[in-house]
Amino acid sequence: MRVTATATRTGQWWAIEVSDVAGGLHTQARRLDQVVSAVIDAVALVADVSPDAIEVDVIPILPEAEADLIESARTASQEAARAAERASRLSRQAVEQLRSEGLTVRDVGGLLGVSPQRVSQLLNA
Repeated sequence: MRVTATATRTGQWWAIEVSDVAGGLHTQARRLDQVVSAVIDAVALVADVSPDAIEVDVIPILPEAEADLIESARTASQEAARAAERASRLSRQAVEQLRSEGLTVRDVGGLLGVSPQRVSQLLNA
């Protein structure tokens, strides 16, 4: 059985609503990471279903400003991860090219602003 729970922050609690159960279901949890277990316990009790048979999708409901801020933070994190991957790839290419031209590991490290140990790691990656 798969149910969807909407969780809305009210004071110090998350107010949880599950409309997939006959008559609807309301419960609460102190933290967002506790929503799934609270819903499983409540659905199992109300619907007389084994807790192992219940899957829960949680939809947190936040004020628009907070939701926008979270989305911006996630987007920035994804962009940073892509930039880090690109920087790593370009560093490996630079190390390979500079070493093939005869520069020492220390010189390559100095040019790239990394330690000689990091240059060796990039060579072996």
